[in-house]
Amino acid sequence: MIILILSIACSVAVSVFLKLARRHAIQVEQAIAVNYLTASTLCLVLLQPNLQSIPNNTPTAWWILGLLGVLLPAVFLIMAGAVRQAGIVLSDTAQRLSLIIPLLAAFLIFGEVFSQMKLAGIGVALLALVCLLAKPRAAEGAHANSSAHAGMGPLLLLLGVWLGYGTIDILFKQLAKSGAAFSSSLLLSFVLAAVLMFAWLIGRKGTVWSPRSLVSGLLLGLLNFGNIYFYIRAHQAYPDNPTLVFSAMNIGVISLGTLIGAGVFRERLSWINALGIALALSAIVLLLPR
Repeated sequence: MIILILSIACSVAVSVFLKLARRHAIQVEQAIAVNYLTASTLCLVLLQPNLQSIPNNTPTAWWILGLLGVLLPAVFLIMAGAVRQAGIVLSDTAQRLSLIIPLLAAFLIFGEVFSQMKLAGIGVALLALVCLLAKPRAAEGAHANSSAHAGMGPLLLLLGVWLGYGTIDILFKQLAKSGAAFSSSLLLSFVLAAVLMFAWLIGRKGTVWSPRSLVSGLLLGLLNFGNIYFYIRAHQAYPDNPTLVFSAMNIGVISLGTLIGAGVFRERLSWINALGIALALSAIVLLLPR
């Protein structure tokens, strides 16, 4: 169980890092770039991918890896904006609700037949998303412009988190179907994400490199990869009980994120946002693997 707790803690800690970044003069873009270098190194050392299998990837796998290399840092930047403007509570919940996007794709595009319980879970999850997007409010003391709080900024960012992480989930699932090994695919996507982020930063006018931001990327990479690594280890520790890992991870992140966001950072939630969090937890229970 300690492995699951570590995975949950790392996931929420990433959001806390993004929340505190501006307060400590950290350029999130630079930290995210170093994060992918750190994650690549940890992936190489801890997961020990079979590098000899990489040249055997199919053309489909390479296309998917290319998309992942672009989407991973892009969605990370969207997540950073969502945490800053809408808060940890709503951002983490929106991220966890992205699990229904692969299910929707399987049902609507690939013609998979679902049980009534799973369809009910998707319906409740969509209703939860609507509640989360209802006038999200940033935490007190945030530096975001007040007009953005009342406008479309936080809403679009939360929607971007939901769509972005859901799309990434679909791409990883399609990558697995193509026959590509998970560990080597993860390494390649991290390396490509790092290359693209640094290329963007170098080519962008006005980039001023910040040692503080670059060093903090090591911590961000450790937390980001720790979430993935401990989640994999949890599945290995409970091979006959994937339901436990699925439910504990998603419910744990939403619950801990809510405690820290509302309790520590005093993020203000409307009653309809709180209803959305409750519905999100209910949806996860309905969607438990059976």
